[in-house]
Amino acid sequence: MWCYEKRLQHPIKITQTNPKIAQIIISQFGGPDGELAASMRYLSQRYTMPYKEVTGILTDIGTEELAHMEMVCTIVYQLTKNLTPEEIEKSVFGTYYVDHTLALWPQAASGTPWTAAYIQSKGDPITDLHEDMAADGATV
Repeated sequence: MWCYEKRLQHPIKITQTNPKIAQIIISQFGGPDGELAASMRYLSQRYTMPYKEVTGILTDIGTEELAHMEMVCTIVYQLTKNLTPEEIEKSVFGTYYVDHTLALWPQAASGTPWTAAYIQSKGDPITDLHEDMAADGATV
């Protein structure tokens, strides 16, 4: 299908912890318009696309979104990996820590866990492509 290179698409080297930024960025992992939703959206919609070329493009985009998800998770991990208990307690990341410690969990910055309700797959090419553009912030 595709060859996974065991390296990030772009190197990420964050040296300072910052739980406030981590909480915001985590929405790009598990929020409604985050990378997890994007990859599931494209990879689900590809099956009912009537044109082979578009099916291939949706597959390519869906797997590309998985690479983005890997980078977002790396950013959140690096922003939180060396937090002290005191920093966690006084940060906005404290409630997240109670449930997940510093493990990566797909959620929005609001704390809402990722859900398949974030995506649509209607089987109508026009409807599905409009939904894709809306989620990616494009205008029609």
